Formats: sequence, C-alpha cells, structure tokens
Amino acid sequence: MRKTERYRHFLEYFTTHFPQPETELHYRNPYELIVAVVLSAQCTDKRVNQVMPALLEQFPTPEQLAAATADDIFPFIRSVSYPNNKAKHLAGLGRMLLADFGGEVPSSIEELQRLPGVGRKTANVVVSVIYNQPAMAVDTHVFRVSHRLGLVARTATTPLAVEKELVQHIPQDLIPKAHHWLILHGRYVCVARQPKCAACPLSGWCKYYAEVVAKQERANAKSNLAGRITGNQ
Repeated sequence: MRKTERYRHFLEYFTTHFPQPETELHYRNPYELIVAVVLSAQCTDKRVNQVMPALLEQFPTPEQLAAATADDIFPFIRSVSYPNNKAKHLAGLGRMLLADFGGEVPSSIEELQRLPGVGRKTANVVVSVIYNQPAMAVDTHVFRVSHRLGLVARTATTPLAVEKELVQHIPQDLIPKAHHWLILHGRYVCVARQPKCAACPLSGWCKYYAEVVAKQERANAKSNLAGRITGNQ
C-alpha cells in the first residue's frame, strides 16, 4: 500500500470517529497548560493532573511562580518524574515569563523554546493546543504509532524527522488534531510492548500488522496445520 493511501485511511477514520480530540491534561489558560506540559515530560498526564491543583493553588499566576524558588515548588511536584529539575525549570520559567513576556505565554515556537524546560515538543504542544497552529509535537507515542502505521519512513529516526514528514502529508487544519489522534491511539491501543492489534480498527492497512502480526499468524497457522497432519499419521 502506498503511503498516500495510508494517510487517506488514517485521516478518514479519525475525522469520522474522533472529530474533536483534546489533550488529557487539565488546564484553564495558557499558563496552566505550559506548566502542565513541562511537568508531563517522561511522566503520565494522569500524574500531572493529580499534582496540578495544589501547585496552582499555591502559584496560580506567572507572577507568583516567578517569586518562588525551586525549593518552594519541589514539595508540590515531588511525585512526578525528575522533580528536582522540573522545579528549577518552573522557577526559571516563571521569572522569564514575567521579565521577557509580560506574564503572557508567547505564541511562537522560537520564543517558547527560550523558556526553561521547554523544548521543541513542548513548544509545539502549546502552539497547537492554545493557538491552533499547525504544529506536530512528536513524543514517544507519536513516534511509535506513525512508524507502525507506515506514515513515516524507517529512515525518520529522530522526532524532528518524524515531525517534518507528518506535517508534509497532513492538511494544515488537521495537524493539531492529528497530534492528539496519534498520542491517544498510542496510549490506549498501539501500546509499546503489546499493541492491541486484535482490537485495532486500523489493522487492515497498518504496516506493522501486515509485516509482523499477520506474518506471525500465518506462521502459527502453518505450524498448527503441520502438527495436525503429523498427529493424524
């Protein structure tokens, strides 16, 4: 199957069945989202959502976060991954938001990446979710699912390479949604260790299913048939 056909199937399925996907991080404004996304690096959204209410009660605005030290922030985020580094990032982020951006979360990827703890993936999430810009944030789910489905080439071995290939083939107005489609599919169906291929509605055109799962199923069937023949002799 050609790659263009895989993209057509991908877009047709998700626009039909999940037309309005959303991030699972809880937030009410750009400030809360960028804090949540910084905390979500190598951490589950569920855990981040658990720590955010107490953190925001203590530091509800960029001004209050800017006045805090990493030691002030740490007790509120101790249960997330890498809390020491993230506490330092958030303290610096608050100060820079206040000093350089007037307390507002910037809307460009370049400016966002100046903030402590904000890499390209985090910046892409913010501009996509808040500002509806055609940015594709590539996390482990997006990277894995796009390869398994055959949406990107095997030579796309970095997040940036995957990002460039995805945005090249997905219509701009659907890129923010496609980011969520890939993440949610990877989180609940196309999981890392044991993908739920039997329950996956995309298996009919999935490259991984054709090359790995279906191939193994055929081998198992052939082995079982040989066993039955031998047993009947």
